[in-house]
Amino acid sequence: MDIRIGQGVDIHRFAEGRRCVLGGVEIPHSVGLLGHSDADVLIHALMDAILGASGQRDIGYLFPDTDSAFKDADSCVLLKRVWDLATKEGWTLNNADISLLAEAPRIKPYVT
Repeated sequence: MDIRIGQGVDIHRFAEGRRCVLGGVEIPHSVGLLGHSDADVLIHALMDAILGASGQRDIGYLFPDTDSAFKDADSCVLLKRVWDLATKEGWTLNNADISLLAEAPRIKPYVT
């Protein structure tokens, strides 16, 4: 059995006029995250961890910000594509732990 561990990190600045999407959930907040897609840092970190563990290139390679097809893309849709790549290679996911470092917005009401 081949066991691999991937690590993903993602950082986006806040920006006026953007939605704040974290973990696929839109969080009401005065600002959102700046990015070419929906800038969901939690999903982006998970995607890079999966890609790293499965020996694939990172999300910047797969979904470049120079490609208009990914403008404002739903990161959960991109995650599905990443997951399909990994499972096609025979990989499974046993555990994922994602950390969010943020003073705002408060996410506790949205965690299930």
